[in-house]
Amino acid sequence: MNALHLKDLSASAQEAIAASRETVAALHAELPRNDLVAWTAGNVSARVELADHDQVGPDGLSAVFVIKPSGVSYDELNASNMVVCTLDGVKIDDDTSIGLSPSSDTAAHAYVYRHMSHVGGVVHTHSSYATSWAARGESIPCVLTMMADEFGGDIPIGPFALIGDDSIGRGIVQTLQASRSKAVLMDRHGPFTIGADAKEAVKAAVLCEEVARTVHFARAYGNPERIAQHQIDALYARYQNVYGQKDNT
Repeated sequence: MNALHLKDLSASAQEAIAASRETVAALHAELPRNDLVAWTAGNVSARVELADHDQVGPDGLSAVFVIKPSGVSYDELNASNMVVCTLDGVKIDDDTSIGLSPSSDTAAHAYVYRHMSHVGGVVHTHSSYATSWAARGESIPCVLTMMADEFGGDIPIGPFALIGDDSIGRGIVQTLQASRSKAVLMDRHGPFTIGADAKEAVKAAVLCEEVARTVHFARAYGNPERIAQHQIDALYARYQNVYGQKDNT
């Protein structure tokens, strides 16, 4: 297959990708702002559906995703250096991010997008408290109403996997498909979160670290009791269907 260039896509698709690059660049600022990353670690990505813009690219390309470039300082991130990839994790050429490689976690993000069609955003961090649970290979028990609300139960632990191929992505998908959680702690690696869009995935990353921290402190002083499953179910249903402002128009 010949290398795909962004200019090969429709004007509408290019506009959608440009908007996504702006959004993803802005959302990356939330990671250091919420103390979720150190140095250049961590990444946010967002899916862009090309079919929504009457665009199907070569070989049936129906979606792409936007992700942070590898090893670039958060202070230097902007829309122009966000990298666009196919759902196979292959970089799409453009005129702004020439020479920039996508995040080293690109294969994991790509695998999630290929196998979880409802996911529109993925975030990975090495946030301290969540990663400390991952280092122990231990899921975070649902002992807080916030956890029941946002994650629908425990935050599960995923399998140990090495970076560089589909192994991490496969572990994320297998774990989250068996859970209501938007977060998974990959064993001895760190948290990955998903959402309907990138902002929702960032929110899940922030709240994952918050509950990891709180439960860590609770365990240091006692043995917090897991909320009963029927109460978790009720809290989750209420939060997902009642909480917040609803569009009644």
